[in-house]
Order: sequence, then structure tokens, then C-alpha cells
Amino acid sequence: MVAFGKKLKERQIQEWQGYYINYKLMKKRVKQYAQQIESRSLDRRQVLKDFSRMLDNEIEKTVLFLLEQQGLLAGRLAKLGEEHNSPESQPDIGRISQLREEYRGAGQDLLKLLYFVEINAIGLRKILKKFDKRFGYRFTDYYVKTRANHPYSQLQQVFKHVGIGAVVGAITRNLGELQERQGSYLSIYDQPSLALQDPIVDSMKSAVDRLTYSTNFLSFLAQHALIMNEDVLPSPTEEQIDDKRYNFMSLILNLANTFLYMVNTYIIVPTADDYSMSLGAAATVCGIVIGAMAVAQVFSSVYFSAWSNKSYFRPLVFSSIVLFLGNMLYALAYDFNSIWILLIGRLFCGLGSARAVNRRYISDCVPLKIRMQASAGFVSASALGMACGPAIAGLLQVKFKLFNLTFNQDTLPGWVMAVAWLFYLVWLWISFNEPPFEEDTVEKEVKAETTQNDSMEKGLKQPLLLTSGGAEITPVAKEQDDDDVDCDESEEAVEDSRKPANSIGAAFRLLTPSVKVQLLIYFMLKYAMEILLSESSVVTTYYFGWSTSSVAIFLACLGLTVLPVNIVVGSYISNMFQERQILLASEIVVLVGILLSFNLFIPYSVPQYVFSGLIMFVSAEVLEGVNLSLLSRVMSSRLSRGTYNGGLLSTEAGTLARVVADATITLIGLMGVRNLLNLTLIPSLLICVGSIIATCCTYNTLY
Repeated sequence: MVAFGKKLKERQIQEWQGYYINYKLMKKRVKQYAQQIESRSLDRRQVLKDFSRMLDNEIEKTVLFLLEQQGLLAGRLAKLGEEHNSPESQPDIGRISQLREEYRGAGQDLLKLLYFVEINAIGLRKILKKFDKRFGYRFTDYYVKTRANHPYSQLQQVFKHVGIGAVVGAITRNLGELQERQGSYLSIYDQPSLALQDPIVDSMKSAVDRLTYSTNFLSFLAQHALIMNEDVLPSPTEEQIDDKRYNFMSLILNLANTFLYMVNTYIIVPTADDYSMSLGAAATVCGIVIGAMAVAQVFSSVYFSAWSNKSYFRPLVFSSIVLFLGNMLYALAYDFNSIWILLIGRLFCGLGSARAVNRRYISDCVPLKIRMQASAGFVSASALGMACGPAIAGLLQVKFKLFNLTFNQDTLPGWVMAVAWLFYLVWLWISFNEPPFEEDTVEKEVKAETTQNDSMEKGLKQPLLLTSGGAEITPVAKEQDDDDVDCDESEEAVEDSRKPANSIGAAFRLLTPSVKVQLLIYFMLKYAMEILLSESSVVTTYYFGWSTSSVAIFLACLGLTVLPVNIVVGSYISNMFQERQILLASEIVVLVGILLSFNLFIPYSVPQYVFSGLIMFVSAEVLEGVNLSLLSRVMSSRLSRGTYNGGLLSTEAGTLARVVADATITLIGLMGVRNLLNLTLIPSLLICVGSIIATCCTYNTLY
């Protein structure tokens, strides 16, 4: 396994080598500190002071060089601008083309500078985490808090761009003006391939966005999927491998599977209480009926994740068959008058949950250049399914018999979904293209992964440059690289190992306090949402006398808020505030929604229920996107691949929350419907308060 220090040095721009932070030296110093503390020749206070000074010096060296290069770029652009805007110059087409090439060259140099900053940010994050891990300190919290918030902070120059935006703006504006001037002389028929915006502009803007952690609707939406993309510096070979494994129709089939499964999950919610009573059970048994699917999903997520290491087609076929059978049993339970058949049918539906396969296909087979769009599609399909499920249930308000089989509002969701999965199975069999699974896939992945920087530990979202300025490594440089593997190599190899976790226990041991808090938040929001959705039919019938159609409309409207809310948060709010600020604010709003939902002093009304439910649901949706984004950053890179990956852990946390919530509804329902609302909200309130406290305790680690 290649040590991180060696990989970092290989990616450095050769002519700027002296201005990078000296990761190797700092790593050795960390080991020396450990030895000195053990021998008691230094106390911890001295270590903190000395290491802080060393970091300050390294950052200052990097920042001063950054400012120098920014100044050179600014001077270069100023000269180009004088020539471009000179009133004496004649609009010669040849000179315009030359100016455009010179501005593009400035853009390429700016990309090199951004890459330089980001590489240093990677090394800084890495050494801070190493220091905390070695000594058990919260040094990262202290250092980031004291430096980043200081008015003369140099740390902000590393983690965020300061002044680079002006350079990007100058290049973008002048390239646009030059393109317009050229367009006045050249028709689109002369240059039909003339782009509306120069590609270098997109590259610069993308690089700046990555450096500042800014986002947009598409990337914010993609974060909900927690498809943990590793930060690849791709080679042409890797791109060819991606293209061979990717098939557009196979991607559509995975997204269709996601959509249908979410419809299947929520289509029974408006009628689950009525169906339970028609089979002789209490209305609150609907919690068990709805939650049975989640119980089975806890186990199905693991075996589907493991199965997807060998195939995508066979798990999807199995999923479709099991879901077809589960919905048939759900529909037939009415005529057999058996609550057990109903529950078995829902368990079968949960055993057919192939969301782990859908995630793995996007993560492993979709090319990096469109993976964000595919991830956003995964979330959109889930949101649409969540809205369509109750809406379809509201339309199935008919009753008739055919071949001695009953078709009514209770059984039709099962029949409709059984037919849907049958059609999907046929479509899958005809159209799915199984990607190649070669015998040496694991070996190839290990080789490829040694060339990757992971987003959780290192902060990149995409590579800025494919090479370090095109410079070749000389024999002397190679000897220096070989020297990077020092006496601390065994520790580095363990820490930087990209071998996936091979068990739940191994995955759990990789969870830091920050990761555990984010998983707790995910558990909390899923618990609160499940309580709201699953008991909606019982609560609204008891308090307001709502019909099935009214419940279906309410749930469908909640589901339809997902995409508009994400557009607002992803396009605007996330660009105005830090994600950890949005995280804490969203938790507080969820808490407010829970408090407003209690029936305490005044008669419970429809406006109170709808308003509080809307606040709770919308804020939970905002919280989910930010939570999963932060989770992907603080989670170990070893959880980005393999069976026990980060997506599986978050899925298990959310599924477990749904199971607990549905069980809570059923158990409390045994005491009567009168106190169901308040008693089920109390656990939500306590978990939410606990998650807010935990967030405050780990707030400074979320960057």
C-alpha cells in the first residue's frame, strides 16, 4: 500500500515543491512528540504549543506563495485587459483568437493554483486527524476554531478562496466579450461547434465551488443518496473501464426499481389501519403492518449489498420476484381473513428491498462525469415514489369482486403493485445489461484506489488536474519518494489502507464520534418522519374524521415538498451558510415542529396538525441532505466500498429508526388511541434534544 505522504508528493507540481506543507516532516514530528510524552521530556501543553507554531509556519509559507501567484496572475490579466480594451486597437480576428488563447492559458494556470491550494488542504486535514488520533486530543477543534475565526486568519486562505473569485471573474468576463466580438465576424455556419461558454470557465467555476464547499441543487440533491464517491484522479484506462460497465438502460432500470419500491412502501399507509380492523385487529396494528417491511429490510440490505459484489442483474430479478409474491400475499390476506398472511406479505416486500444494489450500481458503474446526475436521479425517484404512493392509494376507492377475489381500497394497493413488479420483471429481463465482473476486479480496484483522494478525509470533490503540470519524476525524485516510507510506515499503512470493512464490527470500529453523531441525527429524523407518516391515518381519523382520500392527499402533499425544498436549500441557502450551521438550525426547527404537534392546552385542530407536520417534515428533509453530506466527509474512506459501506450503515440506521417508530405506535396504541399522539411524540422529542446536544459537542469537527 502506497503511503499517503508518497502519494501527496507524487501529485505536487514539481516547480512549486518547496511551497507545499511539509507533511512528511510533520508526521515525523507527531511520532517524536509521542516518544517525548512517553519519556516525559515534554508535557502536553508544550506539544500543543510547538505543533501549533509548526502548523502556523507551514500555512504561512503556503499562503504567501498563493498570494504571490495570485498577484502574478492579476498583473498578467491587467496587461491583457489593457490590450483588449485599448481604444486604439482594431478588432482583428486573428488577434482576438490570440487573446482568447492567452486568457485560456491564464485560466489553466489558475487551475494549477487551485489544485495547489486543495492539495495543501488535504495534507492539513490529514495531519490534524493523525495528531488527534495519536494523542486522543481535540486539537483539530481548538486549532480550527482559534485560527479560522481570527480576523487575520491565514487558515481561511487554505480552506477557502480569498481573492481568487476576482481572477475567475476577470477571465470569464473577458473570454465572454472576446467570443461576442469574434461572433460579430464569424457566423455560426462558419463555426457550428462554437460553444456558448468556454470550457475553461466551467472548469474554473467548478474548482472554486469545490474549494469553497459551495453547492447547487443537483449536488445537494445527490448528497441524499450517500453514494460515497471517491475522489479519483482518472486515467484514460479507468475511463474506458467505466464506459464498458455503464449502460443507460440499466441505470434507468435501477432508478425505476427505486421509484417502485418507494411507492410500494407508502401506498398502504392511508389504508393500513382500515385493513387491520377489517381483519379483526386494532387500528394501531397498522404500525406493525407498515413496519414489517422495514424489519425485513434491515436484513435484506446486508445480503443485497454482498450480492452486488458479484452481480447486479440477479439481485434485481430476485427482488422483483419477492416483491411480486409479497404484494400478492398482502392482497390475498383479505379473502383469507388472516392478519398473519398480511404481515408475511409485508415481510416479503421488505426482503425484496434492492436499494443497496441501486446505490452500488451508481457508485461502481456510472462514470464519474455523470455520477452526480445519477445520484440526484436516485433521490428524485425516491421522493417521487414517496409522493405517488399515497396519491395512488387515494385513487383506489372502488370495490368489486372478480373470480371470488375482493378488490377494494385495502387490497388494491397489493394488486396494483404486484402487476407493476411483474411488468418491471419482464422489462428487466429484456433490457438489463450486466456489467463485466472480472476475476481480478479486487486487484484492479486496489491498484486504482491507490491513485484516489477520498472526500471524507481529504476534502476534494473532483480532481482539478490530471497531472502535476506534466512534469516527469526524475530518478532523484524517485529516490526521495522511496525515502517517504519511514519508521512510521506501519501506522500509515494501517490508517491509509483502502481495504473495505469486512464485517459490521469492523465497520463500527471505523466510526468516529462525529460519524456516530451524524448517524444518530439520521436515526432521529427518520424516526420523527416515520411517526408522523405511519400514525397519520389513525390520528386524523380520531381527531378530525378524515377519510382515506383526505389522508392520501395530505401525505402526497408532504411528499411533493421534497424537491422544491431541496431546490431552495441547494441553490440558495447552502451557498449562504455553512452546512454545520444548516444542520443545527434544521434540528432546532424539527424540535419546534415536534413541540407544536403536541395536544396539550387547546382543542386539537386541523391547522395545528397540518402546520406542525409540515414544519417537521420539511425541516427533516433539509436536515437529511445536510446530514448525509457531512456524513460522507467525516466517514472513513474504508467505508466507501465493499459490502459494509457507508450507504449501508446509513440505510440500516434509518431502517432501524422506522422499525422502532412503528413498534412504538403499535405498543402505545394498545393503551388506546386517545393518548397515542402525545406518547409517540415524547421519544421523538427526547431523541431530537439528544441529537442537538451531541451536535453542539462535535460542532467544530464538522468542516
